[in-house]
Amino acid sequence: MNTQTIDRPTLNRRTLLRGAGLTLTLPLLQRDADLFAAAPSVKKTPMRMVCVANPLGFVGDRFFPEKAGQLDKLSPLLQPMSAFKSQFSVFSNLDHGVSGGHQAVHSFLSGIRDNESANWESRNITVDQRAAEQGLGETRFASIVASVGANSGELECRTSWTRTGVNIPPMTELRPLFDALFVTRNAKERAKQRVALKKHSSVLDAIRVEARSLEQQLGKVDREKLDEYLTSIRSVETRLGISQQWLDKPKPKVGMNAPEANQAFTRRLPLFYDLIRLALLTDSTRVAALSIPGNLPVSDLGLSGNYHAFSHHGKTDRLLKPLLTIERFQMEQLARFLGSLRETAQPDGKSLLDHTMVLAGSGMGNASSHSNKNLPVLLAGGGFKHGQHHSMPDESHRRVPLSNLFTTMLHQFGDHETDKFNKATGNMDEVLV
Repeated sequence: MNTQTIDRPTLNRRTLLRGAGLTLTLPLLQRDADLFAAAPSVKKTPMRMVCVANPLGFVGDRFFPEKAGQLDKLSPLLQPMSAFKSQFSVFSNLDHGVSGGHQAVHSFLSGIRDNESANWESRNITVDQRAAEQGLGETRFASIVASVGANSGELECRTSWTRTGVNIPPMTELRPLFDALFVTRNAKERAKQRVALKKHSSVLDAIRVEARSLEQQLGKVDREKLDEYLTSIRSVETRLGISQQWLDKPKPKVGMNAPEANQAFTRRLPLFYDLIRLALLTDSTRVAALSIPGNLPVSDLGLSGNYHAFSHHGKTDRLLKPLLTIERFQMEQLARFLGSLRETAQPDGKSLLDHTMVLAGSGMGNASSHSNKNLPVLLAGGGFKHGQHHSMPDESHRRVPLSNLFTTMLHQFGDHETDKFNKATGNMDEVLV
């Protein structure tokens, strides 16, 4: 196939997935603890995964504890987490061995930059999306992918990626997400949606037929490319089928009012966390990823300036102080989220935090110098052994890939097929399990 044929819009993977796969990024919710216990499909309390990322990292000497070992004395940025000392772990000297500053931040949950993904069998699939593939169809949505605000350019987290190398655009507004999760459509609206789903299916059928008709004209490389497109189509078809199965099942009723539009960052972040908690609680989804953009307005924190500009602090107090205000607020809201999970009982007598692993960090290690080394990594809950600062080897020949931790997270999630996730050289089961 010549270049013109390869680039035809009908076979463009990104166009296809963004056009027909609108339902891929959403997951839904239900009500309170009793609703989860009453769900007919739930035989035992499942494991969940939440990944939280920002594109600018945290100031290293304010994030990492001074000493390795037991979390006795917390660093300034970890102090809001003091009530959870025995329920979270901190890791230093973990990264992916990538470089590129802002252009490499999107590799946080995969370890692989998007321009290198073609060299990997599963492309640059992220750990949240690998987990979302487990038990596909058991929940209304495979995952929630959300961002606290609209974003663009190099400061995008671009947090989640599929196994076909497609970035999942996040939900950036609270009200549409709330509506999708909690507002039940009437019969007329559901009938209209059913027609739309069938139309999407028909489009996919037509694309498949056209693609197959071209197969005999292709050389080896182009056939591999075509197979990649067809794999993308099968993925979309699977999710469209799941959407159809859930279409007439009632959505949960929750004791939460619909969020107002155009709220400030200091209100949006806790509300996104609230929605995620409800989604997990009701087993509407078991996986969520939340990104905090690098260009967010910070005036509601009493600051005048720009988050990104503050991150290039050069250790000057004029920029460092407001940056730490922003970072501390993020940690306070993470602590609030963990508290809400810990206070939520599960049918087995444990808490929602016991059944939810929460990863927080960034693909940026030092934003002031644009370094992607020594990433800030915190892992809470999930039934792991916690309460430690794990300082990994910092010598280049002994460094441990962050993907080793992701491998252990997948094992804990129930994925026993992934022996080494992406760039992993092993796992960290002996440290955490």
